[in-house]
Amino acid sequence: MRAVWKFFSSVKLAIVLLILLAAALVIGTLIPQGEPAAFYSARYGRLAGLFTALQMTGLYRSAWFLALLAFFAVNTVVCTLARLPAKWRRAFRSEDEAEPSTLLALRVKGRLSKNRPAPEVRARLEALLAARHYRVVGGEDVNRTCLLARKRRLGHFGSDFVHVGLLIIIAGGFVSGLGGFRTSIPLEEGQTASVPQAGFELRLDRFETEYYPQGSVKAWKSTVTVLENKAPVLVRMVAVNRPLVHRGFAVYQTGYGRDWENPQLEIAVRKKSDPAFSRTLRLKVGEEAALGDRDGTRISVLRFVPDFVIGEANEVRSRSEEPNNPAALVEVRKGEERVLARWVFARFPEFDEAHSGQPTDLSFDLASYRAPEYSVLEAARDPGAGWVWVGCALVTAGFFLAFYWPPREIRVVLEPVRDQTEVTAGGVAAKDREAFQAEFDGILEALRRSS
Repeated sequence: MRAVWKFFSSVKLAIVLLILLAAALVIGTLIPQGEPAAFYSARYGRLAGLFTALQMTGLYRSAWFLALLAFFAVNTVVCTLARLPAKWRRAFRSEDEAEPSTLLALRVKGRLSKNRPAPEVRARLEALLAARHYRVVGGEDVNRTCLLARKRRLGHFGSDFVHVGLLIIIAGGFVSGLGGFRTSIPLEEGQTASVPQAGFELRLDRFETEYYPQGSVKAWKSTVTVLENKAPVLVRMVAVNRPLVHRGFAVYQTGYGRDWENPQLEIAVRKKSDPAFSRTLRLKVGEEAALGDRDGTRISVLRFVPDFVIGEANEVRSRSEEPNNPAALVEVRKGEERVLARWVFARFPEFDEAHSGQPTDLSFDLASYRAPEYSVLEAARDPGAGWVWVGCALVTAGFFLAFYWPPREIRVVLEPVRDQTEVTAGGVAAKDREAFQAEFDGILEALRRSS
């Protein structure tokens, strides 16, 4: 048992755990968390499987990260308990006995004589110390009077406040990890979606994107109505850093997108053999339209991708959601016969003809492509958030006590010598010793000048 206690009370263990936790947090920052498997496959390729197996894509709920937190919490508790009794005795012990020779061995010390009885000197000294917020205790016997003056005693426990704050933050993390909830909700204007586990629905009334003059996105804003039992109970504008909070859930604006699964396309069709022939067809993916020629030609769009690229397995996919290289797979039929299937590129209209290897009298142009925008909202419940705020407040208080509230202690021995009182004093300060020396000298100087 003693070996286990010694192991967990080690400062070296605390340093190792902090390094490991810092490394884990760096990984969690570099690798996006909680995304679908397809996202990681597209972004990291073969490494995606390794990251998933090591739980790096859901790091903050992984068994090894929670184990690190648990070890750190135990280490913090043991370190605090091991050092607390000594700090408590130092801050609140009542022993006021001291020898003049011991006080004169301290770095901050002083000695003087007063032509006054010891009780008068003691009363004046206690008044000077009280004026500087010292709490004084002491006792006296026939030969001497011993005083112990202390202030800022909570400064002894600054590190303990930090430790307790960290433990509460870790507990809040566990509460959030085990009982928290987070889900992404894409909505088009007019759409309604239920928030899982929340008991209410969200309806997107309006979505707008603001842009800077140079064209980059400035802000996304969603006007959202909260519905309970199909009745509206709350209307709020949700923007980045301006969430909607209802029934313990917070709804955040996290992004936007375009519904490229259902775009509205315009395909311009011409015939090489007839320069006067030109048709513009408005189609959606899966729709078919008659070209209106004598052959009864029908045109349909089988697929659309906004950012065309050919992947490792020679499959066509979209590299991103932005229309950087839009392309449509156009099919031509005459009767029941499939005549042609060809990718048509909006920005490279001649590419399909040069590389398809399928001769045809028709030429195609992807004239326009429009997809409805949708707002991406995130609904989250974080039951450990309050714990984290309390922990942060305690950590802040602990740092303040440790750095700006250092404890100070002054011991004084009063000894009657003939018709005088010999005053011997010494002091100890944890930090800012120059300021303490000045305060100590000021107290003795004020006592020396007092009548």
